[in-house]
Amino acid sequence: MRYWNHHGMNGWGFGLMTVGLLLVLALLIVCGLALFRHLDRLPQQRPGSWPPPTAAPDPEQVLAERYARGEIDTDEYRHRLETQRQGRRPDSG
Repeated sequence: MRYWNHHGMNGWGFGLMTVGLLLVLALLIVCGLALFRHLDRLPQQRPGSWPPPTAAPDPEQVLAERYARGEIDTDEYRHRLETQRQGRRPDSG
C-alpha cells in the first residue's frame, strides 16, 4: 500500500479546501457584522426597564382621534378643545 499520496489529496483538493475555508470564514464575518448592526439599531434602554417608556400622548391629539373615529360630535369636540386650551393659559392677574 502507498500512503504517501495523502489519501488522494492533490493540488486541487488543497485548493478547494482553502477556498471552502475562506467562504466559511467570510460567511461567519458577514453574519457577525449583521448581528452587530442589528443590535446597534435597538433603542438604548436602562437596565431593568421593559417595556421601554413611551411619551404620553398629547391631549389635543387624543381628542382629534376621538373626533375622527366619530366618538364625539363637532360641538363636543370644540367645547373640549376650548376647555383644554383655556387650562393651558397662564393665569393673568
